Amino acid sequence: MRKIASLPSGRVAKWVVVALWIALLIPAVMLAGRLGDVEENDNSAWLPGNAESTKVVDRATRFQPADTVPAIVVYDRPAGITPADMTKAQADAEAFEGVEGVVGQPQGPTTAEDGKAIQTVVQVRKDKEGWEGIGRVVDAMTEVGQRNADGLGFHITGPAGHASDSIKAFSSGGDLTVITALVVVAILLLTYRSPWLPLLPLVTAGAALMTSEAVIYLLAENAGLTVNKQTSFILTVLVFGAATDYALLLTSRYREELRRHEDRHKAMAEALRRSGPAIIASAATVAVSLMLLMLATLNSTQGLGPASAIGILVGLLAMVTLMPALLVICDRWVFWPVKPAYGSAGPAKQGIWTKVGAAVSDRPRIVWIGTALVLGVMVLGALGLKADGLSAKDQFTGKPQMAVGEEIHSRHFPAGAGDPIYVVAKAASAEQVRIALSGVPGIAGVSPPMVKNGEAIMLGELKDAPSSTAAISTVEQARTAVHKIEGADAEVGGNTAILLDTQQAATRDAEVIIPIVLLVVFLILALLLRAIVAPLLLMATVVLSFGAALGVSSLVFDHVFQFAGAEASFPLLTFVFLVALGVDYNIFLVTRVREDALLHGTRRGALTGLSATGGVITSAGLVLAGTFAAMASLPLVFAAELGFAVAFGVLLDTMVVRSVLVTALTLDVGRWMWWPGKLFRQHDDPRPQAGRPDHEPASARLHDRASH
Repeated sequence: MRKIASLPSGRVAKWVVVALWIALLIPAVMLAGRLGDVEENDNSAWLPGNAESTKVVDRATRFQPADTVPAIVVYDRPAGITPADMTKAQADAEAFEGVEGVVGQPQGPTTAEDGKAIQTVVQVRKDKEGWEGIGRVVDAMTEVGQRNADGLGFHITGPAGHASDSIKAFSSGGDLTVITALVVVAILLLTYRSPWLPLLPLVTAGAALMTSEAVIYLLAENAGLTVNKQTSFILTVLVFGAATDYALLLTSRYREELRRHEDRHKAMAEALRRSGPAIIASAATVAVSLMLLMLATLNSTQGLGPASAIGILVGLLAMVTLMPALLVICDRWVFWPVKPAYGSAGPAKQGIWTKVGAAVSDRPRIVWIGTALVLGVMVLGALGLKADGLSAKDQFTGKPQMAVGEEIHSRHFPAGAGDPIYVVAKAASAEQVRIALSGVPGIAGVSPPMVKNGEAIMLGELKDAPSSTAAISTVEQARTAVHKIEGADAEVGGNTAILLDTQQAATRDAEVIIPIVLLVVFLILALLLRAIVAPLLLMATVVLSFGAALGVSSLVFDHVFQFAGAEASFPLLTFVFLVALGVDYNIFLVTRVREDALLHGTRRGALTGLSATGGVITSAGLVLAGTFAAMASLPLVFAAELGFAVAFGVLLDTMVVRSVLVTALTLDVGRWMWWPGKLFRQHDDPRPQAGRPDHEPASARLHDRASH
């Protein structure tokens, strides 16, 4: 470790490291800019190939192009549609045919029974650009429809309208990067109280993000990795947040070593050697946890795992190579106005975390039981979490065009008009299937079967909005009905069926992945701490923290933000992020506690460890919470919910679980934390020196002993 640590801090090697990163970034910047070209944002692309709705897409290609989605054009006039309005709608339908990307003849216009609205259904081609291409077609159609409207309302809804408004929402992804960077700078300015030092983690994190995006692009282009807009914005906040956390831990240790070493190169080598294992173990835990998402059947979740793990590992690489090199190049002046001079005394340790440790040490058992009970009460809020998916209009924090159009459409037309379910069956059983489908509650009507090459397809119009819970229930009943017909090989698809398959895949993924993540993280902790009891207790605290964060988030979503619910994948993603990142901070703390416990026992180590790491871990938690909170800048419910849940969970873990609950448990359990390792057999000092931890960290005292 000493040899490895000396590489980026060498007198010549530091310049080599910077030169290598510059050489790497030249192609990385170009490749990162092409990441959007390989994104797949259609719901059907997120599902596995064995999903029933995916099979229907494949079977239906012989009847109609598979690369089209319906755009439902809605006109409305509360006073009643006039002949001039109908004439305009007919002229618009003809004009839509000339719009590049529109396929075939529009269906309609059709006047609603109440005479106050008109509907036209237009098929829009999905090209290689995905949502972006659909968005341009919808914009061109909107320009046609709003021209000479004379007070006639015009909206485009349906799947094409949803795709168009989604790409507009995600187009603020560039703003998310800027906001995330500003949040990091602001917190680092408060932490370091230096105008220059925050620039180094920011530059390093930016380099890590560009490199990560380039690697992910290559994997998506050449190895079949599924990437979407969701992956892109999560990657941004994750890389900035996690990489900056590693920078904080390294810089804190480097500052300590600068006071003990006149040569900054030696100081950095020692800082890397001391902090490196904890940083590497933390990054490995997060990366392995995220990689386990590859076990998901939902392609969007499956692709998020390796993409996020790549971001973490590249961030780690940048922070243990580029960041040390930049710090050493900049010398001590980068800490201005409070430069850590050689031989100077470090800041007094009688800070807030020393006081917290002293308070906890008086009655640790009462403290951890009381804290656990409060967190347990917070967990109860999770019982009300509605994570069964969101309708298309409920996926936005505001009301874009498609959401307004869907509400108007549902007032004047059957809610499912324009976006039917598709049923494909063998031609010989087509009539039986049609009769069975017609008898399903929630089906407003069924089209005559279209037959070709021994297969038949028919369309079922839904009574309810296609993305509503009622419509999803109708699809379930339809599948039950048509699957009973022997030899029909009938399958139900369409956009509503895709939502149902997404829910079922997300539920399965959570049931499989959560236990495996817990087991793997436990094994990593057991290897790192050479114990069994400590990993079990740490895992228990992290799971309790996750449950509390989920419970509070559920209450806030329902009663404060008044969201309609959460996406089906929300609980799993929140779990993986909070468990991995929560264990991250526990690793920072407990590795320092173990280090100090080697000299003075576990109880004393618990206090000195909290005092030594409290400030830097709190700063790291604020950075990570701030970066995830920046996700609220996207006008999407999923982004706002995931950002809030992770940000709140990280703050809860940093301020309460890690500082109070884990410290109290360590003080109460004592040397049994390390059972059955060697440290378990080392008895504690009679009493921990509450409120009086040594000013010099145990690592330095061990180093001094070794040198003598």
